Amino acid sequence: MPYVDRQNRICGFLDIEENESSGKFLRRYFILDTQPGSLVWYMDNPQNLPIGADCVGSLKLTYISKVSDATKQRPKAEFCFVINAGMRKFFLQANDQQDLVEWVNALNKATKITVPKSCNAQQNVENQKALLDILGPRKQVSYRTDIIGGVPIITQTQQEGGEGQEGSERELLRRSYSQLPYFLGRPTQDRAVIKSGYCVKQGAVMRNWKRRYFLLEDNTMSYFKSDLEKEPLRMIPLKEVHKVQECKQSDIMMRDNLFEVVTTSRTFYIQADSPEEMHSWIKAVSGAIVAQRGPGRSAATRLKSDY
Repeated sequence: MPYVDRQNRICGFLDIEENESSGKFLRRYFILDTQPGSLVWYMDNPQNLPIGADCVGSLKLTYISKVSDATKQRPKAEFCFVINAGMRKFFLQANDQQDLVEWVNALNKATKITVPKSCNAQQNVENQKALLDILGPRKQVSYRTDIIGGVPIITQTQQEGGEGQEGSERELLRRSYSQLPYFLGRPTQDRAVIKSGYCVKQGAVMRNWKRRYFLLEDNTMSYFKSDLEKEPLRMIPLKEVHKVQECKQSDIMMRDNLFEVVTTSRTFYIQADSPEEMHSWIKAVSGAIVAQRGPGRSAATRLKSDY
């Protein structure tokens, strides 16, 4: 679901058809900011990117005429909606029906209903910079600009890197980071999987933040470099977890949707992609701990019984 961050912007992950009519959607992190009046999208949550990282696309809200459900236009794309900007249409996929409705309503509320009229050449140049600004000049990337009905449309005509790079990126970013299937790259196992998905974790030594694939099972919480890895980077026995809760230092650490898993030897700081995912993880881990220890047994009584 889209959520409001600490800067009062509407944020969340969506899939966008970056090349119109290609049918290929890529996972991006969107920010709807009504102050500058723009919709921008990044490769990931900017909090997880290097400082100063540019967005990969942006759209001025004043050029959006309508946002609506696109189920009939893209029957094979589930939870799809379309942003109409002049003669250009941007097709996006939400995570579910509620996510679709909330994004459509938020975008329509934030945008003007009229399309700008034709203007002179100087204004067209200015509008061209404002409408769809693919920030940061990059090598081996070119764009084509068309003025259609007074609305400048910028289209990327050449992808940076080879097909292999684009293919691997699409594989990693295709659907929701928090909803990728656990058995995508692993053989069937007998252990019960309670919850799985991508979150961002703070490192113990460097204190940097990296996206990891988390797996919650009956007795352990593990994290992997990706969902394709078979061996975890670390396994956290649930019997060592004292508590899991929303992080009280989220403002100090400048992280949204942050929760903490407190163990005997360390506190793990983990950032989910949305408030809903954060609460889902807290509930799942807490429930797994209770189920393992049995009814009426707290962490304190559990520790006493071990002596």
